[in-house]
Amino acid sequence: MNLIGTKWKPLILFHLLEGNLRSGVLQKKILGISNKMFTQTVRELEKDKLISRKVFPVVPPKVEYELTKRGKSLESILKSLDTWGIEDCKS
Repeated sequence: MNLIGTKWKPLILFHLLEGNLRSGVLQKKILGISNKMFTQTVRELEKDKLISRKVFPVVPPKVEYELTKRGKSLESILKSLDTWGIEDCKS
């Protein structure tokens, strides 16, 4: 829980299950997250080796995030949380 037990980390990880996402696209998928909180959260996830960051040497800068092998190992947990949340909203 120390690795994913915040408000934003599971959401970022869940969206990265779709595959690699550019920074701006990923941030737009996380409704309500500020730039500062997004940056802080992806840095923590990267430090914990759950995601990796790739910077492309182009102008304007292009940054892409993807799940690492360690991050992908959370797939069943993240999908179970999503399923639970959907079912809970129905009741």
